[in-house]
Amino acid sequence: MQPYELTLSAAADAVRTRRLSPVELVDSVLERVERAEPHLQAYATVTAEHTRRAARAAEDDLAAGRHRGPLHGIPMGLKDLIDVAGIATSASSRVRAGHRAEASSTVAARLEAGGAVLVGKTHTHEFAYGLTTPQTSNAWDTGRVAGGSSGGSAVAVAAGTATFALGTDTGGSIRVPAALNGVVGLKPTYGLVPRHGVTSLSWSLDHVGPITRTVEDAALVLDTLAGHDPRDPASLAVPAARYGPVAGTNLRGLRVGVPRNYYFDHVDPEVESAVRDAIDRLEELGARLVEVEIPMTRYIQATQWGLMVPEATAYHERTLRTVPELYQADVRILLEAGELMPAGDYLRAQRARTLMRREWAAMLRDVDLIAAPSVPATAVEAGQETITWADGTVEGVSDAYVRLSSPANITGVPSLSLPVGHDAAGLPIGMQLLGRPLGERVLLRAGHAYERSRPARGLARAA
Repeated sequence: MQPYELTLSAAADAVRTRRLSPVELVDSVLERVERAEPHLQAYATVTAEHTRRAARAAEDDLAAGRHRGPLHGIPMGLKDLIDVAGIATSASSRVRAGHRAEASSTVAARLEAGGAVLVGKTHTHEFAYGLTTPQTSNAWDTGRVAGGSSGGSAVAVAAGTATFALGTDTGGSIRVPAALNGVVGLKPTYGLVPRHGVTSLSWSLDHVGPITRTVEDAALVLDTLAGHDPRDPASLAVPAARYGPVAGTNLRGLRVGVPRNYYFDHVDPEVESAVRDAIDRLEELGARLVEVEIPMTRYIQATQWGLMVPEATAYHERTLRTVPELYQADVRILLEAGELMPAGDYLRAQRARTLMRREWAAMLRDVDLIAAPSVPATAVEAGQETITWADGTVEGVSDAYVRLSSPANITGVPSLSLPVGHDAAGLPIGMQLLGRPLGERVLLRAGHAYERSRPARGLARAA
């Protein structure tokens, strides 16, 4: 096994015990980048010179007896919305051409303090306003979409061109590409991970979280990311918690909610079969399955779009009026649509969210988590605009991908996507676990137990 193939946990142990140096690990990953990038295009910017300097500094620290923790010397990708001082943050857009961050975001600074080594900035659907990341290819089939908007981060992790990465999630943008590329994606509780220095799409829906190859790896990254920052008005001032390492595979006493509505409506049969098999596996590990009714389902998509569209347009107000021609057509249309949305519609969406949060809190009093598909279909072909379901219903690809992930953004609850199989074409299938606010430890425990009960996964086949 080459160093770039190691999970974060395995690489961290090898670095800590001096069986692998940060320089060797980083060199292996950068060589992988050179081979894979021409056909995957996961990165907007590769910071090779900066990366090698940081790896040598990490190695010098170890030689001096300074070990910063499990991220010490570990190569990472950061979505190209996340500021790193002196490095471009383009949001994969011509609007940001030539922009360089003057200071690092809170999450980038915390990762750097923990010893993580930046490989580069990963592609996003322009300004995170989309679910496909069109410039990036799926790590399992380069003719298919990567998912979005954190497509570059998910592909980099799946392909071994980053040991872990960060994404952002406004309607599913961590979990959708994680599911489509066969990796783990965690959207934490709203406010648990600070967003200072991260380009916003929709301030009341935005989250930052890790994309990794294993659940345990996600827990280790969350340990570094989580914590209050007064510079983010939504940041939660809650006591510090430890999320990793995750231990145990016995789920006895855990109550797993299985939706009887919404989450299995208009879902590909192969996706449904794989997810239901995974839920049965949770039961075999000791969990008790409980049917649940998802509340207010008819309002979910209207509430998501009713919040996101006007907030995104407000953020882009100046540039939309001064340089509209620099936006991609799909993003520009959405931003211009936001200018036409009445204030009353936005306020009704806010009221619906308040009611939805209350109803979800009531539902989650009866179960510890909910298990459901991450997305209703595997990765579609690049350029495909719609999905036709068995009953003849035609749905836009973006609407389909966001449909099952957006409830966690509206309500702010944590959601973990993990791989649970492949369809007949060999494309990954994801299951998401949704829990109570600040219930990340429960989700990570359940996800880890499932993961440990299945064969270990390798890197994506197209990489």
